[in-house]
Amino acid sequence: MRVVLQRCKSAAVRADGNLTGEIGQGLMLLVGITHEDTETDIVWMAAKLAGLRCFDDAEGKMNLSILEAGGDVLSISQFTLYGDCRKGRRPNYMAAARPDQAERLYEAFNEALRGHGLRVETGVFGAMMDVSLVNWGPVTLLLDSQER
Repeated sequence: MRVVLQRCKSAAVRADGNLTGEIGQGLMLLVGITHEDTETDIVWMAAKLAGLRCFDDAEGKMNLSILEAGGDVLSISQFTLYGDCRKGRRPNYMAAARPDQAERLYEAFNEALRGHGLRVETGVFGAMMDVSLVNWGPVTLLLDSQER
């Protein structure tokens, strides 16, 4: 499981022109699932993100988690995180999970985040989406459950 985390002042997602998710301060997550991912990866990633200290404390140091900072999450499914661009000019997506498996694990991941007390907004799985973001910092981090 791969997640690109972006700390944001605001973020929103639209599918077919309709607003499907919107947050203020918090984390915008691009979430990729591979066919090797299991519930263990979901649990680990949700706990990691809930506790990750990427928000500033009163002294301006990144010492606060999203829970301590009081932010929300915008979670967007993103199979292209498993695009392999090493050969040729067209990405190969063979490492991305099949849609039925990916959707099930993506939904489980969002529920696991909610289980940590986070408010989670989402896009529409498998849809073409327009994502807007005001990246705060900027702070952008890459997490991969296979590299823990």
